Amino acid sequence: MKNTLMPGYLCLLLLTCALLINCTGQQQSKSPGPKGYDLTRPVKYELPDELTEISGIAFNKGNADTMYAEQDEKGSLFYFKPGNKDMLRYKFGKSGDYEDVAINNGQVIMLRSDGVLFTFPLQSVKSNRPADARAWEGLLPQGEYEGMFADDSTQSVYVLCKHCSIEKSSKTSTVFTLKLAADGTLTSAEQSVIDVKKIEKLTGQKKITFHPSGLSRSPLTGDWYILSSVNKMLIVAGANWEIKEVHPLNPQVFGQPEGIAFDKDNNLYISNEGDKLRMGNVLKFAFKK
Repeated sequence: MKNTLMPGYLCLLLLTCALLINCTGQQQSKSPGPKGYDLTRPVKYELPDELTEISGIAFNKGNADTMYAEQDEKGSLFYFKPGNKDMLRYKFGKSGDYEDVAINNGQVIMLRSDGVLFTFPLQSVKSNRPADARAWEGLLPQGEYEGMFADDSTQSVYVLCKHCSIEKSSKTSTVFTLKLAADGTLTSAEQSVIDVKKIEKLTGQKKITFHPSGLSRSPLTGDWYILSSVNKMLIVAGANWEIKEVHPLNPQVFGQPEGIAFDKDNNLYISNEGDKLRMGNVLKFAFKK
């Protein structure tokens, strides 16, 4: 006798798999986000056209009254209060593919995608004095870079490699630590390694091409928060870069997540590039104890 129940059984099985696995093939986290955050319930701040291609975001000493940002094409620093449509711009250099920004030790640090960094005084921005940006070449190996974070307590600048010439395997991702002096001088310090195999284990995938796009650090826990726009995921790592959690990001909420920052109250902000159909935005996730 022909088994007429099998097709229905298979449909139920496929539906169950679809609910457990999102469109990138990652296993769905049981939590809506890292502890204290619900990644399904953001406050959305839409941005004007000039920041459609917003990349990195940062605060100065965690002060949420002013967000600093840059976009992919113009050598300008934008600063504004999230939710306020009034936006100021400071020209610091030539056009280029700028990917992230950080504020530390009275200096603004800009990261270009080829690994060249630029520093200039934050006071120049506030007083609208002509920029005296210094370019720092050769501190990072040849490659492509998108994520950066500056630590106020140690005057350290951390840069994530997206594609690096020194990486011979897709199973690791390198973090470079630089030291920042009060005059904006940058010097190389050390390197750390992120174990991509642990990310694969937590997601249940056998092979992940990991391309980090944003980096920040929780002021409350000291954990690293790493964005991967290509993989649509948020990774939480410990102080020594050991992977602790992986959270898939809903593409309907996170169009193209590129920038990430915390304010002093541990609220989490993630910026998304826009396109021809949607505006760029910043999403705020309020911290709840």
